[in-house]
Amino acid sequence: MKDDFYFDGVDERVIRQERDKARTLRKSGWWQKKIAAGICYFCGRHFRPGELTMDHLVPLARGGTSSKGNLVACCKECNSKKKSLLPYEWDEYMKTIHAGSSK
Repeated sequence: MKDDFYFDGVDERVIRQERDKARTLRKSGWWQKKIAAGICYFCGRHFRPGELTMDHLVPLARGGTSSKGNLVACCKECNSKKKSLLPYEWDEYMKTIHAGSSK
């Protein structure tokens, strides 16, 4: 038996179910309160609530779920840059961005 962990993706049916859960949560008071703060989870900038998007910290394609603990409000720019990165991958990406801008 092999000890290495291998992730071969998530079933599309599961991803569809999780997207449905996310759509339901977007209509909830919990989500409305979350975006009312107007702060992007990643960059910390302020936005109008309608400008924020829902992001899965652990992306659905990487095995994440549409649970409140895995969902954050973020701006479209950060959401587009993050794509399907895991939190530690995003942190590494941000370090390279900041390192490049300080030169």
